[in-house]
This record gives sequence, structure tokens and C-alpha cells, in this order.
Amino acid sequence: MAPDNASTTPTGYVQPDIDVRALTEILDGKYGEIRRLVRTNLATYASVLEEADELGIDAFRERVREIVVDMAATGQTGMGFPTVYGGGGDVGASIAAFETLAFGDLSVLVKVGVQFGLFGGAILHLGTERHHDAYLPDLITGELLGCFAMTETGHGSNVQALGTVARYDAAHQEFVVTTHGDQARKDYIGNAARHAEFAVVFAQLEVGGKSEGVHAFVVPVRVGGAPAPGVRIEDDGRKMGLNGVDNGRISFDGVRVPREALLNRFADVSPEGVYESPIENPNRRFFTMLGTLVQGRVSVGGAGINVAKVALAVATKYAVRRRQFATSQAEEQLLLDYGLHQRRLLPLIARTYALHFAQDVVRSQLHDVFSGVEDDERARRGLESRAAGLKALGTWHATRVVQECREACGGAGYLAVNRFAALKADSDVFTTFEGDNHVLLQLVAKGLLTDHASEFEDLDQLGMVRYVTNLAVETVIERASVHKLLERVRDLLPGGDEWDREAGLLDSEYQLAMVRFREEHMLVGVARRIKRGIDQKRDPGAVFSQVQDHVIALARAHVERLVTEAFVEKVRALPEGDEKEALALLCDLFALSTIEADRAWFMEHGRLTVQRSKAISREVNDLCRKVRPLAVDLVDAWGIPSEMLRAPDLVG
Repeated sequence: MAPDNASTTPTGYVQPDIDVRALTEILDGKYGEIRRLVRTNLATYASVLEEADELGIDAFRERVREIVVDMAATGQTGMGFPTVYGGGGDVGASIAAFETLAFGDLSVLVKVGVQFGLFGGAILHLGTERHHDAYLPDLITGELLGCFAMTETGHGSNVQALGTVARYDAAHQEFVVTTHGDQARKDYIGNAARHAEFAVVFAQLEVGGKSEGVHAFVVPVRVGGAPAPGVRIEDDGRKMGLNGVDNGRISFDGVRVPREALLNRFADVSPEGVYESPIENPNRRFFTMLGTLVQGRVSVGGAGINVAKVALAVATKYAVRRRQFATSQAEEQLLLDYGLHQRRLLPLIARTYALHFAQDVVRSQLHDVFSGVEDDERARRGLESRAAGLKALGTWHATRVVQECREACGGAGYLAVNRFAALKADSDVFTTFEGDNHVLLQLVAKGLLTDHASEFEDLDQLGMVRYVTNLAVETVIERASVHKLLERVRDLLPGGDEWDREAGLLDSEYQLAMVRFREEHMLVGVARRIKRGIDQKRDPGAVFSQVQDHVIALARAHVERLVTEAFVEKVRALPEGDEKEALALLCDLFALSTIEADRAWFMEHGRLTVQRSKAISREVNDLCRKVRPLAVDLVDAWGIPSEMLRAPDLVG
């Protein structure tokens, strides 16, 4: 609870008195029960945090496998699978469970993600009943371990150009899977080096001498613990982090699997060797297939946000214990009473809350799309775009927060006994797996530029450039409604553009109008630049390459607008009370610090006067002072088990 003193200031501001348990219930939402189960499991297996440091790599890999199988027995990891196979039948709950697991050891988290999200998810979403019956029951219990073999040494982001080939042999009704050279070997594959018995292998399908594009196959990679005939497995060895996960390389030398090994939800090959698919366009077929795997991005984005929570909880608790430098009094001052320390940590807490509520939105969308509540193509494309964008911002946020919090804890934060060493090493790759963040943001921008048109899946990069060029730029401008937004921003500022007083900055409509204006202005700007390049008869690929910095800025602005809207809408929907008031403070702090961070852009484009820019900085400082007494309650409300903070030098 907030302290009784200083609850009212001379300005009439009354400090909220947070009920931590009530705020936790707001944050947990409808998934409180599954989150409590995961928290219990995290506390039960808390020793894994020490074991990560104490055990050798082989022993630690085995320990992580044991924990994952034990957790599976509690029902925690199978929530997303159909009940008929022993799952929980709740996609949203499976994401909530995974997010919460990120409070603990991240090797356990990633091993769970590989087994149940990637391997299991591919069989569930790309396969049909014959695959479900054959694999799901044992997969859900962890009795059957597998891996997800998509990435190759030579191709990661560009999945359409994979080099592994699966040729159909009609005479034997088998696929022959072959790795053509080292660049085509499957690489960095979790579970491959030690534990996987099967792999979902993504390969170029060849039928009757014709390539039909990338498809997925279930291929045995181990028999009786040894590599299967024709399969070569190498260990990737020690990594920067996540050394409880056995990443490895897999090569295939003419490995034969039956025709039924093709995961055939979207395409099949008849016994005679006839290729069939309900989706005629190969590009659309490919993107439809990849779209079913979107839950991985939603999961990793949510995990990144929760990693940030652990780092902020430790740093905040340290900052209200650690004293340094005396002021006028004899006693040295607490770190969190310094304005600079507030500036370092409190806007990050606000941004973490904002991302949490944005994650709620994308998780709900995923649940609705995968449960059939929303089953139209536009909803799916919108989900894919939002998932890609939030994964990028959530994981970049984790990387930034872990570093800032480590620094905020000084030398003690550098000791391995305190969690920052593991958090930093283990979460760093979150920005890369499930899609490189810069590549994902280009996917987001592509959707914006084409308005998620139905032609979207049919377009490669050059096609997208031509598509945008063929749109009248005026149409893009009209859709963006920049001029109307410009007026809206002006309307919200008493006195128009000359207004330089601080009142109005805390109006959420003003904050929303600012981030909406930025996004729409950038959208029009990118479209104009692309059109200008094509009008000058320049190569479409070169044109797109030269506007990529604008493309990334547009996507970032779009996702930050979605995050801002999610936070504002959450606060508005809450009943009146201290928790709502506390979240409103955080929402203002997030929105204004977001505008402040990009003040140069807003000033360049006439949206901020110098005076108003300074007023925003003053308001951010004032909000930090108001949030300061609430900080410990705000991080406690995340419900991180005390065992997971494991930082005795920092939090006691």
C-alpha cells in the first residue's frame, strides 16, 4: 500500500491507494486461474535458477527436460490443444500460461515453446486428423519430444527460399527428403541436439519434376536415441544464453518418409503423384500456411514483456532500499527519490503496463481467430500484422529494460547471483527468433501500404512496390485522413498552434490524436516516396531499399499507436477507484514520454512548439514524482513469485 504521508499535495492531487491484489486481478484478467497454476509451478521448480549456474551443460539440458515434462503433467503446457487429445481447448489460456512462465528460467520457457508451441502447433495447425491422432496425445504429455526444423544456415527470414527438398516418389508412395549442401542444413533448431524424436521439416516439395513451394513434413530424426538412418545431427554447442535448450543442426541424406508424412491441411499429394490444394495461388498458400504459426510471435512478444517486468521489479525494489549521497539531512537519499532515477525506471514501468494491455488485445484476437469466432481473411491479416509489430516492440523493450535495470543496480546487478546475467543472456535472442524484428516491421508496413488488401498475400517485395505505385497517392491520403487529424489536434489545443500552456496535455484525446497524426503522416510520406521513385523509372527493389528507414519508422509509429489505444481503452473501461487512477497516471506517463521521445519529428512536422515540447517534459517529470510512491505496488501487482526475483543483494 502507498504510505499515508504525502498522500495529498498543495495542488489538490490525491495520491491513489493501490490494492495490490485488486490490481493483479485486473492484470491477470480472465486467465487468473492458469496464471496462478504457472506461478505455483515456478515456485516449485525455483531451484532451476541456481542449477542453471551450477550444472554442466549436459546435466542442465536434462534438468530442463525433466521440468518441462513435469509441468506438462499439471496441464499447464497443453492448454492450446483440443480436449479430445488431453489438452485444455483454450488458445488464449495457452498464451497466458506461456507469458507467465517467462517470470522464471528462460531455458524452460523456450523448451516449452519449441515442444508445445512450434512442434505441437505445427502438427495441430498444418496437419489433419491422421496426424493429430498419431502424435498429439503423447506430444501433449511430453512423452514424445520433437522439434521445428524451418531455419537453415543459409536462410532464416526468407523461408520461401529454403534449400531442403522433399521429392515425391510415386512408385513407392514416399517423399525423399534431402539437404543440398551446408547452406540447406537445418540450423539453430531447439530440441534437435539431444531430445527430439521427430521433426516438422519445412522443405521445397517437388512432384513430377515440378516445385510446388515450401511444405511441412513429419520426419523421424531419432530411433532408440540414435540418429535415424540418413539423418545427421550436430550440436550447436554453447550459446550466449539458453544453454538448457539443446539447439542443433540437422541434415537429411535421401531420408524416405511415407506419403502421409506431409502435413496436408492446405495441400496434398495423391498416391499417383497429383498435387492438390484448395488455395491455387502459391504465394497465398505459403502465407496462409505461415499464418497458422502466428501464435509463436504472440507468445514471444508476451514473454519479452514479462522479462521486462522481472528486471523492473528487481531494480525498483533495489531503488527503495539503496541509499547514496546525503542531501541536507544526515541520512543518505534513496535512489528512487532522485529525479534522474525516476526518469530511468518509471517511464519504463509505464511502457511495460502499456505493452501488457496491448498484449491482452492481440491475445484475444488470436483466441477469436483460432477458435473460429472471427474467421474472415481480414481478421487473420490484421492479427498477423499486430502480432508481428507487438513481438518486435515487446522484445526490443525487454532488451532495453534489462540493460537499464542492470545499470540502475550498479555493481551488484552485475553479479550472477542476481538475475540480470541470466535475463540478459537468455532474452537477447528474443529479438531474432520467431522473426527478426526489422523484417517483422516491414511486414507490418506492407500491410499498411496495401491496406491489408486481399491481393496482399500474392505480392513479393517488387509486387508490393508496384501495388502501392498503382494506387493513386491521393487515395492513400484520403484513407489516412491526415487533414482531418490535423484539425483534430488543433481543436484539442485551446488557442490553436500558438498554445503553450500545460493544460490539455493530459487529455487522452490529444495524446491519441498526436500518435495517430504521426502514423498517418508517415504512411502518406512512404507512399509518396515509393511513387516518386517509380515515376522516375527506377528499379522497384532499389526504390524500396532506399525508403526502408521510413518503412520501419512507419511500422513503429503504427504499433505505438495501437499500444496507446489499448492502454487508453483499458483505463476508460475500468470502474472508478484508486486502481483506475493509478493506471491513468501510468497511461499519461507512457503517452507523453512516447511523444517526448520523438519530439524532433513532431517539431519538424509542426505538431509541437518549443514551448509545448518543454511543457511535455515538465509534465513527464511531474508524473514521475506522482508515480514514485506507487512504484513498489505497481511492480508487486505483476505477481512475480518472490522466488523468481532471486536477487538477495538487491531485494533482500
